[in-house]
Amino acid sequence: MSKLLSPKDIVRSGLCIGCGSCVAQANKPDAQMSFDDYGQLKPKGSPAWFNQSSLSFTQTCPFSPGARNEDYLANNLYPTASQQDGAIGRFQSAYVGHVGEEDFRLQGSSGGMVTWVATELMRKGLIDGVAHVIATEDPQADGRYFKYRIARTEAEVRAGAKSRYYPIELSEILKTIREVPGHYAVVGIPCFIKAVQLLRREDPIFRERIRFTLGLFCGHMKSARFVESFAWQMQVPANQIEKVEYRHKDPNRPANWYNARLTLRDGQVVNRDWWHLADGDWGAGFYMNSACNYCDDVVAETADVAFGDAWVEPYSSDGKGTNVVVVRSPLVQNLMENAIEEGRLDLKSVDAAFVQQTQAAGFRQRREGLAYRLTWNKRGVRPRKRVAPDATSPSRHRKFIYRMRFYISAWSNRVFKIARQIQKPQLYYSWARLAAAVYHGLAYHQGKFAEMRKRYSELKA
Repeated sequence: MSKLLSPKDIVRSGLCIGCGSCVAQANKPDAQMSFDDYGQLKPKGSPAWFNQSSLSFTQTCPFSPGARNEDYLANNLYPTASQQDGAIGRFQSAYVGHVGEEDFRLQGSSGGMVTWVATELMRKGLIDGVAHVIATEDPQADGRYFKYRIARTEAEVRAGAKSRYYPIELSEILKTIREVPGHYAVVGIPCFIKAVQLLRREDPIFRERIRFTLGLFCGHMKSARFVESFAWQMQVPANQIEKVEYRHKDPNRPANWYNARLTLRDGQVVNRDWWHLADGDWGAGFYMNSACNYCDDVVAETADVAFGDAWVEPYSSDGKGTNVVVVRSPLVQNLMENAIEEGRLDLKSVDAAFVQQTQAAGFRQRREGLAYRLTWNKRGVRPRKRVAPDATSPSRHRKFIYRMRFYISAWSNRVFKIARQIQKPQLYYSWARLAAAVYHGLAYHQGKFAEMRKRYSELKA
């Protein structure tokens, strides 16, 4: 067992993802999750709690080196899983495709599978509620654009469709699950699902009430500043934003042509393709939570079923959206097999190699890249991961990319903070364009200066 840790230890070491598990367990009125200066959610509370090391926190924080890892959890959760893969973990089966019934596919960012599974669990009477992320009704009053809530009807479940690249946390819905008897499903990114599974191991109430976990493949967690950057670059006031859509779906455009869309209080709608945003290259890592540098789970290995986008052709060009699905729960497997036979799901079986291919960049970042980052000097708590430190395997070119991504992640938060404080968006734009152009030339064109200059000119225009 590693030494006992406190929330302060994890936060100061840059390992807090902001899941809210520690606040939910604290059960103290002054313990809460709030945004820090970089727009990331972090726990806050009295020094007596925040600084207190404990066994329960050490064993349930998803980034604690003293917590059980994904392999251990999955082996205990899914002992009958027929397949095992080093990248996607234990699983029963994997599919690519989309929902065939009603308008699930149209309403979702991808193929509609997340919402369909959650809805099907409710239709079958297997759950009473779904903990998922929805848009807040009045973001300017609430102080955030998205939050978790528990849906108790099919209509409420379907209102949670679409992707949200925004900080959210679990503390309030975990408190609700503890207080209100029933059976629940929880939808979340890999580290959030891991946090839930660690809590279920320690707490019989969560173990009994949380019956299903639905995982989302994840690249990294963005900060709340991403929305403000949208507003700056589309030249609209951030304090007038009513609705944020990160991936506006257009069946006539490739699915991987992300288009950000903002709706203002007066009804005005503005939008722009991510490609034309200074910080729109996902791979560059703008606004990434520092904890994401130390994550090795791309496909939610501890979830009963996990979903991602099929980022390979011909699926990535299909504007209607396509899911890749990894199933671990025998019960969920049966639900999906029946729906396939009934024609309600349009899915075909794929193997682990196909799933890896759809998330190739994510696996490079969280396996080879993570192994390299683990060799760097780090202050505070050192994470314990399933990959060994390795500075020899990555090529010189890949090392440059991992370094560049790490610094863009850190400095995008810092530069935006300064620009926000002095109300000089141009300071951030200029820096972001340069960083994005250098990354573009380095990552995609072997460091050619002409390509960097071309990309900078495109972004400036």
